[in-house]
Amino acid sequence: YVLYFANKRISDCSLWDYLAYILYFPKLTMGPITDPSEFISQLNQDQRKKAKASNIASGLKLFCLGLFKKVVFADVFAKTVSWGYSNVDSLSSVDTALLMLFYTLEIYYDFSGYSDMAVGASCLFNIDLPMNFDSPYKAVSIRDFWKRWHISLTSFFTKYLYIPLGGSRKGKVMTYVNMMLVFLVSGLWHGANWTFVLWGTINGMLACLEREFDEQNNKIPALIRWVLTFGMINILWLLFSAPSVAVWKQLILNMFSFRDLSISNKMLESMTLYGWHILEIIPGIGFLLSNVKGLYKILFLSVALLICLFLENNYRNKEKLDTVSLVISSLCFIWGLLALSNESSFVYFGF
Repeated sequence: YVLYFANKRISDCSLWDYLAYILYFPKLTMGPITDPSEFISQLNQDQRKKAKASNIASGLKLFCLGLFKKVVFADVFAKTVSWGYSNVDSLSSVDTALLMLFYTLEIYYDFSGYSDMAVGASCLFNIDLPMNFDSPYKAVSIRDFWKRWHISLTSFFTKYLYIPLGGSRKGKVMTYVNMMLVFLVSGLWHGANWTFVLWGTINGMLACLEREFDEQNNKIPALIRWVLTFGMINILWLLFSAPSVAVWKQLILNMFSFRDLSISNKMLESMTLYGWHILEIIPGIGFLLSNVKGLYKILFLSVALLICLFLENNYRNKEKLDTVSLVISSLCFIWGLLALSNESSFVYFGF
């Protein structure tokens, strides 16, 4: 905010405008990071001071979908991830792989769900917040991923760190130095822990390598690039979530040793699903669910992957208001509200 004022991008700002920007509750804790000039200009537009039915409908739709992401998906994965990190020494190779995948899905549904709720709540007040997620797990490279994940933070670092350092204007070597500095600062931004430093460093190195061999990479089929990218993202999220670099190394070695290909019953038991038993009323499905062990959880994981890998981004569809959207949003709200039985915290509250 001070930078914007010093650069005269905000010429007329009252104390109330300043306090509204700083204390605006939907984005207060986890963003999206919002341009002060754009936010304050919205506060002072007369047409935004009147209720608008389409904005209220879009806002409620986004909020309901975000709530569903958080409490029906993220919180379920969080319990299993918590169990996994409490039993690191007894995990099989498959357990470790599932722990890694579950955290990848947890952090996405947690942060993406929060962003949807923040944008949705803002729509109710006729305030537009920027898109913070754009289907990041569809990315076919690390650089593509960071254009889709926490978009407002990437834009912030680009505008206030990468470009002031010279960006790509000072030759190839300095371009890579600047990229590494941005990713290193991004790691430190999440916490003063060696896991975050290493996480930022590896992301930076991969981004630099991709830029150097961009022409060759583009010749690789998109599906192969996606598989490699998604795999690396999973490994890096495991580092991000690990309590120490040593634990991360232990998990990686355990996973790739293939010493035990079983799944722990306790890991499956830790994944407690709410409301999925309603599927038993569907003819044929009910019989399978009753007789095939773990089918509920396989369906749950399949749906979670389907949503983040194939469906359109919620933000892009926020103005699509029809009967189908109404029914889906209503079901998501009811299911989410019923599932919200315990205290629920967000992953990014810790950063």
